[in-house]
Amino acid sequence: MTRVSELDGAVDGSRLVFVGGLHRSGTTPLSRVLAAHPRMSGLQDTGVTEDEGQHLQSVYPVGNAYGGPGRFAFAPQAHLTELSPLATPESAERLLRAWTPYWDLSRDLLVEKSPPNLVMGRFLQSVFPGSALIVVLRHPVVVALSTFKWRRLARRHWWRYASVHTMVRHWFAAHEVLREDAGRLSRLHVVKYEELLSDPAGRLADIQHFLGLAEPFATDLFRGGHSDQYEARWDAMAGQPLGSRIRRSVERDFADQAAEFGYDIADLHVQQPWVLDA
Repeated sequence: MTRVSELDGAVDGSRLVFVGGLHRSGTTPLSRVLAAHPRMSGLQDTGVTEDEGQHLQSVYPVGNAYGGPGRFAFAPQAHLTELSPLATPESAERLLRAWTPYWDLSRDLLVEKSPPNLVMGRFLQSVFPGSALIVVLRHPVVVALSTFKWRRLARRHWWRYASVHTMVRHWFAAHEVLREDAGRLSRLHVVKYEELLSDPAGRLADIQHFLGLAEPFATDLFRGGHSDQYEARWDAMAGQPLGSRIRRSVERDFADQAAEFGYDIADLHVQQPWVLDA
């Protein structure tokens, strides 16, 4: 286990809160809610995409190095642990020097959000002992449909990159890593995006308790309806020649896995809490 090297005595691992989760899973709104708390600070005015810490540092490759949204968790190299040669005090020092200019160090807790944190928890808690990891889950089909649309609009020749089926498979690849890592993570909290929308006060109170905060989080930044278009699209696909084939293949290949995480592949409105085995 490596030990964190303090930067000018200002930062130690117990002050760090990492947020992870696949792209389009709700990590950005959650990190903004956390950063708005009077005792917390998020990275701000960084000039990089969504103020994500991965884009500010040069210690480890960013998610885009492994294919980006809908792809990165397929790469074994993206799964960093305490066994990585990068898990050193020097790495901790370099990461802090990259991030601290963009935090308000007068706050007690410091938030860093990047989607690949989902598969990097063991590494992060190794170089920053005492740090917390909060992971956001969202329905695998909704994540796949929204990421597919996002990448299609963002890239030329989008059909070469990933299908909806591949993106659903990526969801399970990423979250199986999380499930296997969970028993080795000292401070892990998992929350479903759907529950943040349906019961923001309750789910944010859980996070408040997890982080040991006396003051509650604001709940008015979460509003429902963000998944409606994807749920409607999934329903409509059942009546389309190509769409119905895609649906059948996803339901055939992932229904059992989805149920293990508390999701229903056929009916996106049905879900149950996911309780980690660890």
